[in-house]
Amino acid sequence: MRYFSPVVKPCSVRAFIFAVALALAAPLDAASAQSAPAPTPSADTAGAVMVPGFWDPKRRPERPDVTRLPVQIRFVTTEDYPPFSFRGEDGRPTGFNVDIARAICTELAIRCTLEILPFEQLVEALDSGKADAAIAGIAISAASRERTDFSDRYFRSPARFVARRGDPAQKVTPDALASKSVGVVADTAHEAYLRDFFNKIAIRRFPDAEAARAALQKGDIDLLFGDGVQLALWLNGTASAGCCVFVGGPFTESLYFGEGMGIAVKRGNDALRQSLNYALAQLWEEGVYTDLYLRWFPISVY
Repeated sequence: MRYFSPVVKPCSVRAFIFAVALALAAPLDAASAQSAPAPTPSADTAGAVMVPGFWDPKRRPERPDVTRLPVQIRFVTTEDYPPFSFRGEDGRPTGFNVDIARAICTELAIRCTLEILPFEQLVEALDSGKADAAIAGIAISAASRERTDFSDRYFRSPARFVARRGDPAQKVTPDALASKSVGVVADTAHEAYLRDFFNKIAIRRFPDAEAARAALQKGDIDLLFGDGVQLALWLNGTASAGCCVFVGGPFTESLYFGEGMGIAVKRGNDALRQSLNYALAQLWEEGVYTDLYLRWFPISVY
């Protein structure tokens, strides 16, 4: 997840704008996707991938009044946050966030555009009326709520443990890991969580994620603890060489790992916010969310 800095710094790289029509596309094919009924992680029957659900089936957002919506929704996102939003080989925006925005527009039957901006300019675009909604992995927090309103949460990155493939199966509890060495990036929420809840383990601090992963591959540590999304990308990529797998978890304590991601809108824009909530709930119920999740997270973060 991405957090806004209280000080807006100028972007050092020249940014350029790229707009693309999103809506009026054919509806996404969700016929082959499994839609779990509960707002807890569920298993896709084809690949045993755990798909998180954030929508309570007992809470049904009201269908939006289309007369209160704009003629189009102008989304803004970034290009530097794979797999959520980045440029594909053809130069066009792609990623989980882009697909979610497209699916929302299809669900609401409304035309949309998507514009690429530096992360620091997203809220300014909402406040100035240049954009209607920002879908860029923005973390929902007390600080960010002071600047924008948010849709319901549509994603949350948990913390996960990773072990070398083939190591003896073990329970991931404070007592079970008491004799283990666990790598973590220094001065992060993940380190703080380990010290508070797994204080019997031997914590090995590393300057960055790459160094921690290399230590796990070489067997210098028994396990690695970190962000589930980044670890899933590593496990699914060539850099890991198939060395390792998730064990235990997921860990989603909001105090340490945040409340999750939401779509930001200008403060007071309740009509759009409620419409986004309705569309997100429908995407989950219809299985579209599951379809998109499996596309971008073949190794589930849950």
